[in-house]
Amino acid sequence: MPLSAPFAHARAVVFDAYGTLLDVHSAVQRHAAAIGPDARALSETWRQKQLEYSWVLSLCGRYAPFRTLTERALDYALARHPGVAAGLRPALLAAYEALDAYPEVPATLGALRRRGLATAILSNGDPAMLGAAVGAAGLGDHLDAVLSVDPAATFKTSPRAYDLAPARLGIGRDAIVFVSSNRWDVAGAVAYVLATVWVNRAGLPDEYPDLAPARVIGSLEALLA
Repeated sequence: MPLSAPFAHARAVVFDAYGTLLDVHSAVQRHAAAIGPDARALSETWRQKQLEYSWVLSLCGRYAPFRTLTERALDYALARHPGVAAGLRPALLAAYEALDAYPEVPATLGALRRRGLATAILSNGDPAMLGAAVGAAGLGDHLDAVLSVDPAATFKTSPRAYDLAPARLGIGRDAIVFVSSNRWDVAGAVAYVLATVWVNRAGLPDEYPDLAPARVIGSLEALLA
């Protein structure tokens, strides 16, 4: 059975990785006891700065590997939350290389492939970082392609980043469904003219009303409905 309308003609489902398939806060959660009461704030600052750095570099026409931005963002977060022991830095970075997948991810990817759809990742992560994360989460056998923006030397939401999906998969934009938990990423994909799904796990208010997703779901299982 194919995806429901408006995705009936889809041939591939392309996912963002960090925050969509992989829980970006699981790295800090593993060390929450050692971090102490600032664990949640540290994780939120780390993620916010990681994304902010990618946007600023793209706007400046510059690029650095996402692993570098992840390290810089953690350094900022540790400086911003001085109550957290700086000696936890190596353990946190190692944990980020092996983030937990959300529980429904393997079954959802498997079900989509059984329906004849290709599945892929399109991520800001650099190739080595993505390879480690996909391997650690056990998702490799569920994916037809793992695409990093690295060849484009820019981050999403640049159209050059989204160009990588149709080029690598060998199909037109009209046959791709793009799925992300990041509303800004969904907005970029809509502007690129992809059918999009926003995975709004946290029940956040909508943004970018002129760049609305085709569907909003609470978890990935809803893709199969």
